[in-house]
Amino acid sequence: MSLFGRPKGKKYHTRTIEVSTYEYDDQRFAIEGCLTDRRFQKYHMETGGWRQPGILHHMKVYWLINKKSLIIKDLHVEMPVVPGEQCNEVIGFISPVKGLRISDGFTSKVKDLLGGSKGCVHILELLIEMSFSTIQGLVAYKQQGALTSKEDIIKLAENSCWPWRSEGPYIKLLKQTE
Repeated sequence: MSLFGRPKGKKYHTRTIEVSTYEYDDQRFAIEGCLTDRRFQKYHMETGGWRQPGILHHMKVYWLINKKSLIIKDLHVEMPVVPGEQCNEVIGFISPVKGLRISDGFTSKVKDLLGGSKGCVHILELLIEMSFSTIQGLVAYKQQGALTSKEDIIKLAENSCWPWRSEGPYIKLLKQTE
C-alpha cells in the first residue's frame, strides 16, 4: 500500500477472485471462477469457537457459455472450503442462473435469484465478476481473428464504463467511421 505508506498493523484478511476464459468448442467458452477468503489471525466464529488462520471460503463456479448468444448453457459449483456445512446447501439454489444471458440486467437478475437469504453473498459476488470477465474473454477471443465489426464492438461495450458511454469518445469515434 504505497499510497498510505506501509501499514504498521497486522494483516487480517485477503479476498482473491480469479476468472479465466477458455475455448471449449466451436460454439462455447468455458469460464472458471474462484473466490478465496484468507484470514491471517486467529479469530472467533459468530457461531462459537475459535479458528486458526487460513482459508475461510474457497468457492468455484464453472459455466459453459454460448459464444454468440452469451447464454449460460451449463453451470457447476464447488465449495471446497466453507465456514459451516450448511453453506453447501446453497449449491442447490444456483441452477436458475443456467439459461440466463450475460447482458444488461444480468447483475439485477442474479441478485433477485440469489440475493440475501435466497443464496450466498460470496457466490453472488463471484457470479457477477464472472459475467464481467466473460465479456473481457469474449473480446480477447474476437481480437485474435479478423477485426470485429464496429456494430459488435458497440453492442458489447456501449455504456459499460465512462469512456464507452453512448456519448463518450470511443462510441463517437466508432459511429463516425461507420
